[in-house]
Amino acid sequence: MTPEFHRIRRLPPYVFEEVNKIKARLRAQGIDIIDFGMGNPDMPTPKHIVEKLVETARDPKAGRYSASKGIIGLRRAMAGYYDRRFGVKLDPDREVIATLGSKEGFANLAQALTAPGDVVICPNPAYPIHAFGFIMAGGVIRHVPALSPEEYLAGVDRAVRHSAPPPSVLILSYPSNPTAQWVDLDFYKEAIRLAKKHELLVISDIAYSEIYFDDNPPPSVLQVEGAKDIAVEVNSLSKTYAMAGWRCGMVVGNERICAALARVKSYLDYGAFLPIQVAASAALNGPQDCVDEIRAIYKSRRDVLVSSMKRAGWDIPSPPASMFAWAPIPEPYREAGSMLFSRLLVEEAGVAVAPGLGFGEYGEGYVRIGLVENEHRIRQAARNVKRFLTNADEILGRAHNKLGA
Repeated sequence: MTPEFHRIRRLPPYVFEEVNKIKARLRAQGIDIIDFGMGNPDMPTPKHIVEKLVETARDPKAGRYSASKGIIGLRRAMAGYYDRRFGVKLDPDREVIATLGSKEGFANLAQALTAPGDVVICPNPAYPIHAFGFIMAGGVIRHVPALSPEEYLAGVDRAVRHSAPPPSVLILSYPSNPTAQWVDLDFYKEAIRLAKKHELLVISDIAYSEIYFDDNPPPSVLQVEGAKDIAVEVNSLSKTYAMAGWRCGMVVGNERICAALARVKSYLDYGAFLPIQVAASAALNGPQDCVDEIRAIYKSRRDVLVSSMKRAGWDIPSPPASMFAWAPIPEPYREAGSMLFSRLLVEEAGVAVAPGLGFGEYGEGYVRIGLVENEHRIRQAARNVKRFLTNADEILGRAHNKLGA
């Protein structure tokens, strides 16, 4: 008899896999796919960061084991970034942990903080690791609708009242993946007030803190007085410096939570490849004009996406931050739902997006569009979408006949 693995049983089928399979099949047939589905930066890592990696890799000692919580030079660079960017002072020895990307940091935080049956308040829709990191650690997720930041905060008191045992962790994520919304400091002040009232720890994911399009940059929850008493923040170099595949992130803030994470990591990994850590230090300590250039590229793509899709007949709200647009399904396909719409869009128009249902039940009715294709490709996608919308009745008729066969 084949055994059933407990943790795997707790994970639902991967919603994005259906669209991924269709993309792979069409590409094998030689069909061009304009892929907005995954938030994978397509621009090169800045030259000075790559050069530091290469220089360090030539050191004969570079291939040795590192430190699971990161070398001290990198942790100092991370503390220095928080001081410059947010005015937040961090002790690099006690309040900063270098992680193998923000996703690993979040998942191992869940392992460090969760006992079986612990209840965690999580936004919905949300990036999947926010819920499933805790589910794999044995926790129970209390989903709170989060189509706006105000809706999410308004639901926290209700979630606490209707949870048994009482929740132990509150998850925040702004700028949001997938909704692209961001919040001001007053939001974080209220979140910390609520968390202290209900004796919750706070994990804030701020991986898109440098991808914003208005004059005011997104704040950090750690700017709130007293936040470090209960909160840590998860951050990443992936999008800021186009270093997604390098897997370098951080968890910073509350000393006790950081110590718990460090202990878990000490059993699981030896830290990132040393040249990556040294190059990441160079990224944080070095010139930041590359960050402005990356941000400008995303802003230009956002503007082209919104304007060209509007001309095609698809009104997409202009995202204020992140590298995504959170788009309501256009009217002719609204009743089809996000899964069928996404499947038809890639099959009929050669345009791949992420179905909103993959981010939680409250994501239904939306799709996430990554700003990961250049402006020419975005305009090409808009032309394809225009034909797709014009022929909606015919396309939906064929789809329904196929499903009914």
